[in-house]
Amino acid sequence: MSRFALRNVPTRTATGVYILHTGIEKLRGGEEQAQGVHGVAAGAFPFLAKIPPARFLKALAAAEIGLGTILLAPFVPNKFAGASLTAFAGGLVTMYLRTPSLHKPGSVWPTPAGTGVSKDVWMVGIGLGLLADGDAASG
Repeated sequence: MSRFALRNVPTRTATGVYILHTGIEKLRGGEEQAQGVHGVAAGAFPFLAKIPPARFLKALAAAEIGLGTILLAPFVPNKFAGASLTAFAGGLVTMYLRTPSLHKPGSVWPTPAGTGVSKDVWMVGIGLGLLADGDAASG
């Protein structure tokens, strides 16, 4: 029996491949990328400032690779994949909301700098949809 419905293949594949790719790219990231990513993350979540930027980037890369793999693996139940994606994307949306330069003052609407991050709300929706669908086995 399939662990997820055929209707979940497109969303899990598209999201999983994208997240896996971004994780692999971060593994190749240099010091400048590490400083930038770490700076934004530490601005939103101050406890992250204690982690060296290069180590943070590698840990984020590992998390993205793991999440991408979870989404792509057909034996991983929708509930687990959805919960994992929702938690990850929820963190990204929280970072977006806590970073004033990413959204217009007094608004959730993005600035040009925040457009890419604001789109992470779609991953929250996908994750919640996988959770709601559960382990449906029919398409």
